Amino acid sequence: MELQKLSNGLHHGFVPFEDGIPQAEEEEEMLPHKSDGTKKPQFTDFEGKTSFGMSVFNLSNAIMGSGILGLSYAMSNTGIVLFIILLICIACLSSYSVHLLLKSAGVVGIRAYEQLGYRAFGHPGKIAAGVIITFHNIGAMSSYLFIVKYELPLVIQAFLGLSSNTGEWFLNGNYLIIIVSVCIILPLALMRQLGYLGYTSGFSLTCMVFFLSSVKPVWHNYPHSLVSFLKHYSCDASNFSYPLYGFQTAYTIPILAFAFVCHPEVLPIYTELKNATKRRMQGIANVSIMGMFVMYLLTAIFGYLTFYVNTESELLHTYSKVDPLDTLILCVRVAVLVAVTLTVPVVLFPIRRAILQLLFPAKPFHWARHITIALCLLFVVNVLVILVPNIRDIFGIIGATTAPSLIFILPGLFYIRIVPTEQEPMKSRPKITAACFTAMGFIFMSMSLTFIIIDWTTGEKRAGGGH
Repeated sequence: MELQKLSNGLHHGFVPFEDGIPQAEEEEEMLPHKSDGTKKPQFTDFEGKTSFGMSVFNLSNAIMGSGILGLSYAMSNTGIVLFIILLICIACLSSYSVHLLLKSAGVVGIRAYEQLGYRAFGHPGKIAAGVIITFHNIGAMSSYLFIVKYELPLVIQAFLGLSSNTGEWFLNGNYLIIIVSVCIILPLALMRQLGYLGYTSGFSLTCMVFFLSSVKPVWHNYPHSLVSFLKHYSCDASNFSYPLYGFQTAYTIPILAFAFVCHPEVLPIYTELKNATKRRMQGIANVSIMGMFVMYLLTAIFGYLTFYVNTESELLHTYSKVDPLDTLILCVRVAVLVAVTLTVPVVLFPIRRAILQLLFPAKPFHWARHITIALCLLFVVNVLVILVPNIRDIFGIIGATTAPSLIFILPGLFYIRIVPTEQEPMKSRPKITAACFTAMGFIFMSMSLTFIIIDWTTGEKRAGGGH
């Protein structure tokens, strides 16, 4: 009976039951089977068809966020050496977090983040997981559309050769985000399965690679670069490490942690993976995290070596101050706009699944519900981006609470609660490690909230970026 309640409505609306398997039969088949010499799939209600490569593209696109533009500024606060150490630690911790999620999902045969919350803590856990995912991804979608709102008018203005905004409707960011949302994001968000977005995710990553390759060749062309700095000033090791062992260094840690949030998308991608196994999905996560680690590191280093102490919190804005009509930088800004626009549909899928889990847990897939939720989400995000003049503080609070929860706190708690004590006692090394991992999440959350409050009280803006 408990298993029937547990599996009631698992990801209905996100993965349809096309083969008409009855509910009770499906629940029974999701449980581990005794070995009878044949290999049974872990989830028999849906056969994944997404390849390993497409899954890597989707997960990498989910990891990659607008925070990539703020990593150079973060490096200017910590120095190259400390930044690399922190980035390596966060990447390893993110991979371990995915391991905890996959292990918990494999024990009970559940592939939805919200249902893991239900299995671990009942309805409060399910509601908490759904709400956290919804708020975090709405914040992420808003940050992407904010880039579109402020960058796209400047790009159009540069293409038209205008020195200033003439007030035309096509130079109004509010109109432009509505057009982009309706013409590009909405059709992609209406896809029935997340795996179909593998092609757009691959193109999005290609745009970011172009952004990365374009930053490198121009670092020596700007007067404030570290190369120019070394020509005019004495060179010593401190110029490269540039450590600030204080407030700004500590503020950078949560920023780096937020840059690797992809956990709401892990289980949906796992669901649609062809020949899905825990080891195969962990490999996808490791490849994606490693790829983003390299891209983050190179972007941060190239941007930092270009502007050194003059690096601003938004890298593209720093370049535009040098020469807003530079052809190469203009192309880079277009590539970044395309990348963040194509990331929005990938982020929308987990929100829709969370809403379906909370409001329609026992309903089968229905196109009207599928389309309505996508329309409502895009409407809400557009209203937020249009009406809120500075979204940094509002979503700073959301990011400071939801990102540590999704990366550290919830995966650790799920693992401790779901994995049976008969299999791993509470005093076993894996359980103790998961407990320490969860405690680290609470520390990160406390740090982030503390720094945001200090920012508010002092009126200083010490860091940029975000997921």
